[in-house]
Amino acid sequence: MVSMVGVLPPLGLALVLLGLVSPITGVWFRRGRLSNGFLGEPSKVATLQRSLESEDLWFQQRLDHFKPSDTRTWKQRYYLNADHYRNDSTAPIFLMIGGEGEATAKWMREGAWVHYAEHFGALCFQLEHRFYGKSHPTADLSTANLAYLSSEQALADLANFVSAMKVKFNLAETQKWVAFGGSYPGSLAAWAREKYPHLIYGSISSSGPLLAEVDFKEYFEVVKASLASFKPECVEAVTRSFAQVEILLKHMIGQRNLDEKFKTCTPIKDSIENTLDIANFFENLAGNFAGVVQYNKDNSPHATITIDDICDVMLNTTIGPPVTRLGVVNGMLLKESNTTCLDYKYDKMVADMKNVSWDSEAAEGMRQWTYQTCNEFGFYQTSENKSDTFGDRFGVDFFIRQCMDVFSESMDAKYLREVVDQTNKHYGALKPETTNVLYVHGSIDPWHALGLFKSPNSATPTIYIDGTAHCANMYEPAKSDPPQLVAARNKITKYLAKLLEGYTSTPN
Repeated sequence: MVSMVGVLPPLGLALVLLGLVSPITGVWFRRGRLSNGFLGEPSKVATLQRSLESEDLWFQQRLDHFKPSDTRTWKQRYYLNADHYRNDSTAPIFLMIGGEGEATAKWMREGAWVHYAEHFGALCFQLEHRFYGKSHPTADLSTANLAYLSSEQALADLANFVSAMKVKFNLAETQKWVAFGGSYPGSLAAWAREKYPHLIYGSISSSGPLLAEVDFKEYFEVVKASLASFKPECVEAVTRSFAQVEILLKHMIGQRNLDEKFKTCTPIKDSIENTLDIANFFENLAGNFAGVVQYNKDNSPHATITIDDICDVMLNTTIGPPVTRLGVVNGMLLKESNTTCLDYKYDKMVADMKNVSWDSEAAEGMRQWTYQTCNEFGFYQTSENKSDTFGDRFGVDFFIRQCMDVFSESMDAKYLREVVDQTNKHYGALKPETTNVLYVHGSIDPWHALGLFKSPNSATPTIYIDGTAHCANMYEPAKSDPPQLVAARNKITKYLAKLLEGYTSTPN
């Protein structure tokens, strides 16, 4: 069995470390993703935080798993935690899957999965996702090199890693591996069980979108419904505020008024004829609401502004008309992200994302994740109905244009349809045939619209948590958690007990 002598026990969770955007200008939330990824650190409650660090460990990984003649390798970061490991032939192995951001060692001591590990005596690993964090398979992030960035390669990384760790630590075949992941890694957790059932015995898939979709119009429908859960009048006020922005755009005085209200980095009058700049402006304003909704009242440090906060502002008539209140909300989010002005210039955004250096801001994950959306998933959160709350300024063509401008002219609408269809065919979309996977979603989270949140049969169990946000079940439990979230975590524990004790060691 595995010897833990000289090995630091904590394991860095392959969730996404959420950092702040640029201290001068920037966007805190784009493409349904915070600046450094989907997930935050495991707790914002000081008494629940543990400061013990994990050692960076490295695994020699293949660059291309699907071309036997390509023998190139690179070093992939992983973490190990043996704090709770009972070290016998039936002890489970927990594998936290890395996502579209840097892995953080904090998750090795905190988070719900650490409590599950303690309960079941599990040995814990985390593998950072290729091309994110410190896991650099190539010299830079050129489009040619990003050809090696895909969910299929990432899953093969996991399979190769599991096989190697079994040998390295002399793990028994009777020890069951359970994968954990939230958001995109939640998808990977389900797909890892599907594609490598001989290695992954079961998975807890949290907030994972299973359906790839180019035009993810349902996203903002859930945002509106979540705002309405506070008060229906909140959605009405937001709708009026966006309509008033449109009116102010039509006149020079109105444009200067918008500059003042929204702290724009450059005058709107200089971009009034540039539809891409204006689309970016509207997407940023809508993103303020989307980001707050997606992470509403979870236990991570970044979730400091809630739906209650922004709806209180939008319904406060003493501030001024709805557009003025919208400006106040924008100011709150600029301050939250340590940003001094709203930068909506399309060409600057594209130029930033075209930077292929590992030292660039784009290398914190936005360039890589944008590539994955352009090459596999779509996931474009659109608004293209003039009479709708967020207007018609950022339709699907706006996002496809970004794929073409940042990466390749060949990534057009036809290309996106083809790759998304291929992804859905490859993984089964919302009709998975996989067993031993538990799908967990929150009703407030807009991403649940592309996930499996209603169980089609007993072999495909789901947990749908009313009133909770993106990956809320994964964070460190707190006394302030609503009862339905507490109940969900208890259900996950019971599912793991059934998975680990009620099945034979063979996967199917």
